[in-house]
Amino acid sequence: MSAPKVLISDKLDPQAAEIFKKNGVEVDVIPGLSKDELFDIIDQYDGLAIRSATKATEKIIKQAKNLKVIGRAGIGVDNVDIPAATAKGIIVMNTPFGNSITTAEHAISLLLATARQIPLANSSTQAGKWEKSRFMGVEVTGKTLGIIGCGNIGGIVADRAIGLKMKVIAFDPFLTEERAIEIGVEKVGFADLLKRMDFLSLHTPLTEKTRNIIDAKALSAMKKGVRIVNCARGGLIDEVALKAALEAGHVASAALDVYAVEPAKENDLFGLENVICTPHLGASTSEAQVNVALQVAEQMSDYLINGAVSNALNSPSVTAEEAPRLLPFIKLAENLGSFAGQLTENAIKSIRIEYEGDVADMNIKALTAAVVTGVLRPLMPEVNMVSAPVIATQRGIMIEETSRTQQGVYDNYIRLTIETEIQTRSVAGTVFSDGKPRFIQIKGVNMEAELSEHMLYVINKDQAGFIGALGQVLGKNSVNIANFNLGRVEQGGEAISLIAIDAGIDQSVLDEIIDIEQITQVKSLKF
Repeated sequence: MSAPKVLISDKLDPQAAEIFKKNGVEVDVIPGLSKDELFDIIDQYDGLAIRSATKATEKIIKQAKNLKVIGRAGIGVDNVDIPAATAKGIIVMNTPFGNSITTAEHAISLLLATARQIPLANSSTQAGKWEKSRFMGVEVTGKTLGIIGCGNIGGIVADRAIGLKMKVIAFDPFLTEERAIEIGVEKVGFADLLKRMDFLSLHTPLTEKTRNIIDAKALSAMKKGVRIVNCARGGLIDEVALKAALEAGHVASAALDVYAVEPAKENDLFGLENVICTPHLGASTSEAQVNVALQVAEQMSDYLINGAVSNALNSPSVTAEEAPRLLPFIKLAENLGSFAGQLTENAIKSIRIEYEGDVADMNIKALTAAVVTGVLRPLMPEVNMVSAPVIATQRGIMIEETSRTQQGVYDNYIRLTIETEIQTRSVAGTVFSDGKPRFIQIKGVNMEAELSEHMLYVINKDQAGFIGALGQVLGKNSVNIANFNLGRVEQGGEAISLIAIDAGIDQSVLDEIIDIEQITQVKSLKF
């Protein structure tokens, strides 16, 4: 059997190629390929190692007849068509923790630069001017730094800011009070953060919930003279609204490393004297580039030689021997987590997972990682089975596992309990002999529900007329029911419905549903 072969198509540290060779993987280093050149040769390779320049498009992936893994030396995978790779059975890996310190340090550098107007003062001085009185700055000592997203990078920024004698407040739905105390920050709500901070640094992923989180309304709620730093993702800030706030003098200055459209060859914010711009340099240090290059080479080698999957964005970390038996349970575990994650809006204190029966003897680590991934993914789409437990620990979320022999009627059983600061929620499921995951209990209410991509979760009073009223609303809006699952504790009490529908529904339809007399809660879910 011939050795697997990898193409490094972007500039990686030379040590990466040496790691591949040492591990028995053939490697070609050909950076700077055009799309057509890559298309012509990609079918020769089992692995593709990239940074951000190479675009692994659907066209390239379809042509890659032998490709088994794409490794991204870095975090973001916007340049990889993950659905196309998944459809073809290609693992997509990233290196989520190799450049955390580098990105945090860049954020702190930009924060200090905004405080003292360093870029503008540099340009003025080198132009032969001596405008000492023009560049009056502010101290950071004693000022309040607001952080949105206090995970790995945000936590490092907080640590550095505390070292600068700043007070740090943080908004993060996953940050517990215990973890906040441990890292020395004050956990606050979004509105409180906006009105109290002197500086803002963003460190949250870009999701539908966080897109334009800093919009005109948020900017107007900030105190006059606030300074804003974004080294996370373009799209978190409404750039048009930010420009207006800068020109009005409400925002004193902004420092941006990321933009809504990249490469940012032009932007509404370019040319403003109170804006500092860098070309997505957050991960650009020699140390970070070495770290991510070595990490991606080790991960890809381990997969190609041993079949081990780590830091995969589209596949669980499971060995080849375990896969046939374990994968249905991983799907169940992730769906249980996703169900709880989509319904949880407060900081999570603990995740408790109970394994009973045959499943208790399986790879519990992989299953727990799948549960935690499901819980976190609604707010953090880039999370995977390797990074999820680490991220949960960083946020102070306690993870508890219990395994026991079969005690009930099911051969295997997984029960997930989420504890937040205000409530406890539980959901349980099993895998039947057909290999399909099913929910069997929600909030202590027994039911048997096979999952589909789009579902409605409804809590209602157990009264006559509920099903008819709900069906009428769904029918009027052309929403087709594929499956209807009901359960209740007692007659006339609280009942739960889990309804499979053929497609997602708009908020306007949800608003109509919640107006039904018997309904107390409705949530649209996607699995």
